[in-house]
Amino acid sequence: MCGIIGIIGKADVGPLLIDALKRLEYRGYDSAGIATLVNGSIERRRASGKIARLEEALKTDPVNGMIGIGHTRWATHGAPTENNAHPHADNRVVLVHNGIIENFHDLRRELTAEGCKFATDTDTEVVVHLISSHLAKGMTPQEAVQASLKKLEGAFALAILFAGHKDLMIGARRGSPLAIGFGNGEMYLGSDALALAPLTSRICYLEEGDWAEVKATGAVIHDAAGAIVERETRLTSTSGAMIGKGNFAHFMLKEIYEQPAVIGDTLHSLLNPWNFCVTMPNLSFDPTVVPRITMVACGTSFHAALTAKYWFERIARIPVEIDIASEFRYRAADLPQGGLAIFISQSGETADTLAALRYARSKGQHTISIVNVADSTMARVSELVLLTHGGPEIGVASTKAFTTQLTVLACLVIYMASKRGAIDRETEKHLCRALTEVPSRTNEVLIHDGRLAELAHEVAEARDVLYLGRGTGYPIALEGALKLKEISYIHAEGYAAGEMKHGPIALIDENMPLIVIAPSDELFDKTASNMQEVVARGGRVIFLSDRPGIEKLGTMAVASIELPEVNPFVAPILYTIPVQLLAYHVAVAKGTDVDQPRNLAKSVTVE
Repeated sequence: MCGIIGIIGKADVGPLLIDALKRLEYRGYDSAGIATLVNGSIERRRASGKIARLEEALKTDPVNGMIGIGHTRWATHGAPTENNAHPHADNRVVLVHNGIIENFHDLRRELTAEGCKFATDTDTEVVVHLISSHLAKGMTPQEAVQASLKKLEGAFALAILFAGHKDLMIGARRGSPLAIGFGNGEMYLGSDALALAPLTSRICYLEEGDWAEVKATGAVIHDAAGAIVERETRLTSTSGAMIGKGNFAHFMLKEIYEQPAVIGDTLHSLLNPWNFCVTMPNLSFDPTVVPRITMVACGTSFHAALTAKYWFERIARIPVEIDIASEFRYRAADLPQGGLAIFISQSGETADTLAALRYARSKGQHTISIVNVADSTMARVSELVLLTHGGPEIGVASTKAFTTQLTVLACLVIYMASKRGAIDRETEKHLCRALTEVPSRTNEVLIHDGRLAELAHEVAEARDVLYLGRGTGYPIALEGALKLKEISYIHAEGYAAGEMKHGPIALIDENMPLIVIAPSDELFDKTASNMQEVVARGGRVIFLSDRPGIEKLGTMAVASIELPEVNPFVAPILYTIPVQLLAYHVAVAKGTDVDQPRNLAKSVTVE
């Protein structure tokens, strides 16, 4: 969740550290700081709140140095204060840390007994004192780090500098991602490729348990046992230019408007538009004999999995179980021999999902990961990787990642259904043709942006909002409610429309806005009945449907948004767009921080 940058440069690295931290703002944070070595001594500057406050501090009290580290922190242990902000240091060691040190209580007691004085409430500070205690015993920095790593439990990525060592930076990872960037006489550490863009395009990702000695001339990588190992260096296409907002007020709005293009890019990677069939990378398993699919994800990605459950079971006729990643492995699920497990994560680094993936592999499951980052940990450890081709998503509230995940899953459903004989060739063509129309239909939905902005002012006055849908509209109702909660801080819930009579209808009154998701499909009449029950009790309905649906029920709603008539198979992709736009405009109306909502982080790399 936090962001790390480390630089060994040829000139003052302070401005480069700040620029890199700005590129990491999308991950979510509540404090920031940098540290450099000045004449061999450690100098730090930290600030709570936004990076702008750190910049102000540096204007009045600058730091120089040709080696430095920086960090954006999302608080786990200790409040988001300047004192708890990274980097943490004593007079020998300064470091930044992503993750959680699970045994920090025990280590803190041991170190306190040895005379160490703690200045913060964080788990990270124990790593500083642990390494420093080994240095005090005469160990080299490399020896001190290796000895310390053996005592740490939990998930972490670390970037470490040492007083008196102006050409040494050590990085280590266990559970949290960390990359090495290679320059011309300059070297870098970063928590992801965006941290290192535009500093370098040559990147090497540390593998689980690795630690690395980084100097201006290159890097020596060790595995968990300390043996020197080689890791692949690759070119990355990620560039700093990819994360600009352009003419949009917020990244989130820009990313909503990018959806026609990125859905098209994702389709082009999997769907042949000439013969209307889906092509997949070579599978190492036979899809015709898969007994069951297990799908695991968190948050928005879980809603994509829930949508795909409807698709897989109805179209491909495969039983599907879905689970929230943070619950999945702790219930010791009994997985069938030869089963397929699908994991969905925008970053490919979500800690709970990654742990679930490793559990499934240990149980002999075939594994597919659907991710947006080709070099992510999940991509590297999965049997098959399906990329969403969404490009960098900076807004914390996921938008284009969700619709491209749905696009990949829709293609996978068609492929599995075809291979298993669950659909004939004509149906396959029909479904593929419907998918190829989605980018242009998405453009049509975006035309309603202005109308949704008008409706947002009414929703912004509400204390509670309900979203209703049936079938694949139900996961979109959940996603709409999540988006509203995330960025506007309004309490919202998504419900299967048929569940209204089982309790939630008690909440309905004239102050309750309801967003009803109702494409003209075989469940429309059922949804209509539920909507009538709501209106009869004074509920104010914003109705999302196509022309036939609005002709039937539009007069009952306070407002209707007409979406294109499409095959019900692809409707959930299109109906996602208006709930994203509505949430965005409500947040703007309320004046919240749309791209970096409070308490949230983009990439959840701790459990």
